[in-house]
Amino acid sequence: METLLKTTNLCKSFDELEVLRDINLAIAPGERVALLGPSGAGKTTLLKILAGLETPTSGTVENHAQRNAFVFQEPRLIPWRSVKNNLLFVNPAGDYKEALRSVEMADFADYPPADLSGGMRQRVNLARALITQPDLLILDEAFHSLDLGIKMRLMESLNQHWQENPFGLLCVTHDPKEALYLADRIVLLSARPASILAEIEGRPDQQWEITSPDFLTRESELIQLLSGKTQLD
Repeated sequence: METLLKTTNLCKSFDELEVLRDINLAIAPGERVALLGPSGAGKTTLLKILAGLETPTSGTVENHAQRNAFVFQEPRLIPWRSVKNNLLFVNPAGDYKEALRSVEMADFADYPPADLSGGMRQRVNLARALITQPDLLILDEAFHSLDLGIKMRLMESLNQHWQENPFGLLCVTHDPKEALYLADRIVLLSARPASILAEIEGRPDQQWEITSPDFLTRESELIQLLSGKTQLD
C-alpha cells in the first residue's frame, strides 16, 4: 500500500522519562486517521517529531507529502500581519476570502491577531493551513479552545474540504467525539509511555451524525476503552 506518512518502531525518551514506545503508524494518501489517547500520553511529542521539531530517540519517520500543514494547540500567527496577510504569507495566490469564509472569519480579514480572541485566532490558524492545499494536514488538539457549536461547524467544513480534494489527515485528540467525526480510522494510544493499543474503525460514511444512536454508542465504547473499564477483544 502506498503510504503518505509512516513511522517505524518510533521511541522517544527525555533522560529517564520514556514518552513514546514503538509507535508504528502508516497513513495512506487521502486517509483520515485520529490518534486518540489520554492527556499527557505523549501525543504532542509525537507530532513534534513528525514536524521535525523533535528527534526520536530511536526509530524512523518517512514523510512523502509534498505539502505539509500543521495546526498546533496554540495559534502561531505572525502578530504584525493582518489576518488576510497571515494567509497570503503562506500562499500568495490562495483564495484567502474562501479560506476565511470556511472558518467563519470572513469579516475579520483586516484585523490584527491581537484584536481576536483565542478561539478566533485558532480558526485563522486552521484557515492558514487549508489555504496551502496540503497533501497532509496534522491537527494537534486544534479545536480544544472552541465552543461546541463552532467546533462542530468547523469539523463539518473540514470534511467538506476533504470531500472536494482528499488529503491525508492526522488528528491528535483526547476527545472521542472529535475522533469519530473526523477520522476513517482511530488509533488508540495508551497512557505514557504511549504505545498503540488498537486500531478502530472511525466514521462509516459522510452522513455520520453525532446525534445518531450508532454514533453515541461508538462514543460510549471509546470512552469505556480510554477509561480502562472495558478491554478490546
